[in-house]
Amino acid sequence: MAFVALVGAAGFRAVPSVFILPLEEEFGWSRATVSTAVSVNLVLYGLTAPFAAALMERFGIRRVVSAALLLVSVGSGLTVFMTETWQLVACWGVLVGLGTGSMALVFAATITGRWFERHRGLVVGVLTAGGATGQLIFLPVLAVLVDSYGWRTAALTVTVAAAAVVPLVVVGIRDRPSDVGLRPYGAPPEPESPPAGAAAPGTGPAGAAVAERGAGAAAWAALTGLADAARTRAFWALAGGFFICGASTNGLIGTHFVPAAHDHGMAEVTAAGLLAVVGVFDIVGTVASGWLTDRFDGRYLLVAYYALRGLGLAGLPVLLGPEPHPSMIVFIVVYGLDWVATVPPTIALCRSVFGPQRAAVVFGWVFASHQLGAAAAAVAAGWVRGATGSYTVAWYGAAFLCLVAAFLSAGIRPGPAAAPGGSGTPGDSARPAPRTGADGALPAPAA
Repeated sequence: MAFVALVGAAGFRAVPSVFILPLEEEFGWSRATVSTAVSVNLVLYGLTAPFAAALMERFGIRRVVSAALLLVSVGSGLTVFMTETWQLVACWGVLVGLGTGSMALVFAATITGRWFERHRGLVVGVLTAGGATGQLIFLPVLAVLVDSYGWRTAALTVTVAAAAVVPLVVVGIRDRPSDVGLRPYGAPPEPESPPAGAAAPGTGPAGAAVAERGAGAAAWAALTGLADAARTRAFWALAGGFFICGASTNGLIGTHFVPAAHDHGMAEVTAAGLLAVVGVFDIVGTVASGWLTDRFDGRYLLVAYYALRGLGLAGLPVLLGPEPHPSMIVFIVVYGLDWVATVPPTIALCRSVFGPQRAAVVFGWVFASHQLGAAAAAVAAGWVRGATGSYTVAWYGAAFLCLVAAFLSAGIRPGPAAAPGGSGTPGDSARPAPRTGADGALPAPAA
């Protein structure tokens, strides 16, 4: 059920890319104006994540995800009545952004941290692949609906799909293994009794406070998690790399590939189909990256992923044309394999550097930087297209930034849990995180 929810979150968030051209034609809104609504969606998709992680500690995963799906359903449904750009921002930007952000990758990190002691990298890869699956399922279908019946039919389809997932979440998702009498996969058969006054497993001191005081404390836990992490160089390296990751995927390719291909004479449905093919190979690449993360140092994986992505973007301006050709297919395959491959090693590094109890909230803030980068790229690329008549400067700029992300990743000094296999070693959740120092790690809370 977690996989299904992630499929929906990613699929719903990717929908605006097939709405840009129809909204331009019907309302006369500029591409930059529509991109602004998309950027608000991307920002809230990211900024909601750390607060959603804390709210899941207080109210439970089921309640948070169910409420998020209802927000998406309402937001998408209301768009059929809009006549002004502020209404587009309110519906697709705010409501859908908040809803999908509450089911973002921090949800995958929370599920993995609670339910698995072994093979965490692989599990994160599989759950993250849900995003690619959502893109694969929704984009071609919605592109056909837009082409045949108009964008309002596509928006209502999202409304129905989001509402239909709610009962599945209510029935199928449980907050912790103990709710169904299980231990986390790979955990010791007999749980150790925590000392008096210790926090419940997986919550830590912040989580305990959240459980006692409610939603306000959830927000406070998220903010104090940011304040602690922001004192380290490792956090800024991870956040900076993920900012560029978001800019070069969701913000640039995810938002502007379809209209950019259309500028070169390619049919919108064909371009959306190519973007869906990215989703096919994203599934393979993300699962493979999770498997690799269980065996190799996450820093080196990130360096390779970002460098490869930069090379692909540098070649894109000469590949776009009216019809798909072999070189374009190679780009689609390579970019798909690399699309979200960065997530498993990034989560593993968050766990290693900041400790298992802080990892979900810290990754939530790292993911927020991902979406800020996506929002910045969505707006910047729309502005570049309006000012120059093409996306060429945007492609080359993103390629350079990917090389910067590779450099930042190489400088991260992880804790002991990030050794090959560390993310999946039984009992690694009990290891203390390194002390704050030159490597940028935080002390682990008492366990």
